[in-house]
Amino acid sequence: MGSANAEPTAVPGGFFAGYAAEAANHGGTLPGVNDWDCEPTPEHSLPVVLVHGTAANAQINWNAMAPTLKSEGYCLFAPTFGILPTATNWPLDSVGGLASMYDSAAQVGEFVDNVLAATKTDKVDMVAHSEGTLVGGYYVKLLGGAEVVDKFIALTPVWKGNEAHGAGIALDLATQLGTKDQMLEFWDPVAPALLQMAKGSDFMNEITEGGPYAPGVKYTNIMTRYDDMVMPYTAGYIEAPNATNIVVQDSCDQDFSGHASVGANVRGQQFVLNALDPANAESVPCVFVPPMIG
Repeated sequence: MGSANAEPTAVPGGFFAGYAAEAANHGGTLPGVNDWDCEPTPEHSLPVVLVHGTAANAQINWNAMAPTLKSEGYCLFAPTFGILPTATNWPLDSVGGLASMYDSAAQVGEFVDNVLAATKTDKVDMVAHSEGTLVGGYYVKLLGGAEVVDKFIALTPVWKGNEAHGAGIALDLATQLGTKDQMLEFWDPVAPALLQMAKGSDFMNEITEGGPYAPGVKYTNIMTRYDDMVMPYTAGYIEAPNATNIVVQDSCDQDFSGHASVGANVRGQQFVLNALDPANAESVPCVFVPPMIG
């Protein structure tokens, strides 16, 4: 049975139920995820690596998505990366996506190497959310990941850099005033990833030079007009021969998915299933998706 035939699951609380899962199992692993004995099937021959976003981890970010993918027989793996070096107590010692994205991209690369070795495969597919699209994208484009990543599915991608809450403007102003280094020094022990995502940062300039995509990798960008964290939402919309861009409201005006919930509802999950297995793609149902929780 193809992955698009799965029944996407509705998790009470949507994306934010992942925080409850983390509180109940500090630093734990979701059922069926990071099973290092998992053997890919002929139907799903590539393992799937899930790359979380800011202030999340492998458990928080994928609590709603993982059961759907696992129910179809995918081998699922999810790292937690980007924990601040100074974070030694719960909950900060399990909250990722805050430290330098350069370091996070390298951590994801090491994790993928472990997945390839464990599953005895040559490639993986990658599903990333928010900051994870940049961390995973940097690994794919600039750290050699293009050789081992087949499909890259980006939920609320940030390919052009984030302008939310004035981050890009603040960084640009600090550059003009000659205070950029002081600004970066302030944020470095707090959450350097937040400024690295801003439009015009050194990190963003590196990944956007020549376009964010790596040749040979198939990209699917899934965006929502009601994104409240990546602004504008079109920061993830870049056309290319190896990229498909999906705005979820284009096919359903009842979909009010926000930034966090775009992958935590039946529509977002079906888009992901279709991107992972386009040969068995099914129509995405147009159903009401509430704001925030999905």
